[in-house]
Amino acid sequence: MKKLLLATCVFSMLALVVIAQNKPQIKFGEETFDFGTIKEEKGPADHKFTFTNAGTAPLVIQGVRSSCGCTTPSWSKEPVLPGEKGYVTARYNPRHRPGPFRKSLTITSNADAPTKVLFIKGVVEPKPKTIADEYPNKIGAIRMRYRSLNMGKLTTEKPFTRSFKLYNDSDKDVKFLEKADKPAYVTVKIEPQVLKPQQTAMLNVTYDPVQKNDFGFVTDRLVIYTDEAEQNRKDLRIVATIEEYFPAMTPEQLAKAPKLIFDKTIYDFGNIKKGDKVTTDFVLTNSGKSDLSVRKVKANCGCTVSQLEKDILKPGESASLKVTFNSAGRRGSQQKSINIFSNDPTSPTQRLIIKGKILETGQ
Repeated sequence: MKKLLLATCVFSMLALVVIAQNKPQIKFGEETFDFGTIKEEKGPADHKFTFTNAGTAPLVIQGVRSSCGCTTPSWSKEPVLPGEKGYVTARYNPRHRPGPFRKSLTITSNADAPTKVLFIKGVVEPKPKTIADEYPNKIGAIRMRYRSLNMGKLTTEKPFTRSFKLYNDSDKDVKFLEKADKPAYVTVKIEPQVLKPQQTAMLNVTYDPVQKNDFGFVTDRLVIYTDEAEQNRKDLRIVATIEEYFPAMTPEQLAKAPKLIFDKTIYDFGNIKKGDKVTTDFVLTNSGKSDLSVRKVKANCGCTVSQLEKDILKPGESASLKVTFNSAGRRGSQQKSINIFSNDPTSPTQRLIIKGKILETGQ
């Protein structure tokens, strides 16, 4: 009985060996390729990995999946006979991908080991930037990085100045005129006033948040002029985020300050019938020790309207903020925010969220 059992085991093992030997086997000469340094401006780089079918049955590559859209694979589409060679090619596109890279190719086949992973690596040397790359926006002879001049986050402590580069992309001098269309709280100075060909000037913008008298994200129009015969008018936009300034306060001062809290900060309307207006109320409370002043309530969408019951709250006092969302012209899931700006020194800007899903007719 023992001899029979032993013979059966030996036979099974031999059968497995025979089955394994009757399968294709994929053997690569290399499994990782280093491109070294490649130049971005030269475009895609290719490398062909060569393999041999070391098995006794035809080998078929069923697919090759890359780890990144920057790598495009190709491979032998016909069955590779025993002893014959096939290939897998990796094409790496270095555009907008400076620096080191390491990507993989996962190969699926009918081989005894059905999955195989190859790797490519290297370093992309970025292409030198042209003037058009550095200053992509052009109006007449003048190039600039952006037409929106971002002043960043400002406080009401004092006026803030930021400088933006302008480039003369012509072969003639360009003179900036004293004339400018701008709000009263914006001051503009361009140095030098006469800009030589292929040279840069600094557009210095000074913004006074106190005169602006607003909070949160703000935008203003700025037009500057040159002596060019054509396109002498440069339409720009100034953007900024304004917050109230609070000087450093002692723990005792903070303990006596106003403090704004809400009964909730998020409200979900659920399903909303298209075209309907829906309303909810948020309750504001001053849990501090001095009067709370709500400076401004600002929604991020014209579809959302807010109405504050009162903007000065005594210590312990509460007020209602009614928020109405108009679903007309909207579709699908919606999320809108309402920013509340106050004299709470610990949280001068707070955000409420409303959301819901707009149903199409018949849903």
